[in-house]
Amino acid sequence: MANTGFLSLCAHGRVTGLAVEAGAGVSHVTSVCLGQTLRKGTQRLGVAGELLSSHLHRLLLESPNQPSALHALTRKTLSQLKKQCCYVSLDYERDLQDQGCHHPARFQMPDGHWITLGKERFCCPEPLFQPKLLQHSCPGLHQLAWQSLQTVPDHARRDMLGNIVLSGGSSMFPGFPERMCLGLNLLSQGTGIQMDVLASPERGTAAWVGGSMAASLTSFQRAWMTKGEYQEHGAEYVHTKF
Repeated sequence: MANTGFLSLCAHGRVTGLAVEAGAGVSHVTSVCLGQTLRKGTQRLGVAGELLSSHLHRLLLESPNQPSALHALTRKTLSQLKKQCCYVSLDYERDLQDQGCHHPARFQMPDGHWITLGKERFCCPEPLFQPKLLQHSCPGLHQLAWQSLQTVPDHARRDMLGNIVLSGGSSMFPGFPERMCLGLNLLSQGTGIQMDVLASPERGTAAWVGGSMAASLTSFQRAWMTKGEYQEHGAEYVHTKF
């Protein structure tokens, strides 16, 4: 049993840092100091990949595309469409008002129909930074990350600032790292702090990679629950052993 934020840091060879995870079902911000997660520095956002796919579907149904073709979109096709065509805007309000910024993208559906995406491309992932667009009252991911940093003890904050790691499939949108960095630096204005983020090309599976690395450590070998223990005691045994 391990915290995915910690595992994402492990994938980057770190045991101290701030993990910003945008996954499929939920997004998290987790502060970790020397391998220990800090409860006060853990934040949750209910906007993630599955909700963004549904949001994209609604946006497309409101677009000039053929409604009959769009109603038949499956979850798998929506996910492919989102990954292939969507991106995070660095200036959402400007791009929304400037029609010249809507560089269209075309996508061929499994039935052969072609659909065209305009502003839907950057409107889809925007709720990660503006949850209010989906009627969520909580702050965006960059704001949650900043709030998490404020809870970290002063002696550990400098290490945190240099180790802000992005992970999760929904962090893979083009422009996501740049927008996160831009948002954090706007929030830190006047503090003299220049912030950057670590965004590995393989960050979509960072937690799994970190889990594999942690499980290979010698110190981890005493933390196994064996197959025999599982068969004898069942899944509940994990609470007894760990």
